[in-house]
Amino acid sequence: MDQTLSGFGAVFVFLVLGIVFVAGGYLTARMLRPSRPNPEKNSTYECGEPAVGSAWVKFNIRFYIVALIFIIFDVEVVFLYPWATVFKPLGTFALVEVLIFAGILVVGLVYAWVKGDLDWVRPTPNIPKMPELPNRRSGKANG
Repeated sequence: MDQTLSGFGAVFVFLVLGIVFVAGGYLTARMLRPSRPNPEKNSTYECGEPAVGSAWVKFNIRFYIVALIFIIFDVEVVFLYPWATVFKPLGTFALVEVLIFAGILVVGLVYAWVKGDLDWVRPTPNIPKMPELPNRRSGKANG
């Protein structure tokens, strides 16, 4: 019989070793760390300022939308920097590809801008109300 591991066996061995490594680290840290809880250590810490109020405050969703748009353009820079370092040997085809890539991201930015996601204060929508239809039987408006 062949004694070598198949591809799945090697993955299984790495998975088991990874689990043992992580569990061993947690157990070692738990055994070596000091345990001296007190109210000062258990209090909320925010940049050296004392905590005021509850942590369950509703944040404006625009914080997250602006952060996601930032991440999109940050990833664009991560992809464009290596491309720019080897631009000459790649030729015209690579230039067209990167222009298409940047164009797709610009279309996404324009979409977010038109939708109003980049406006910090949005006006309240003015939704028109439907006029009341007259009642067929009495000829009066519903109400």
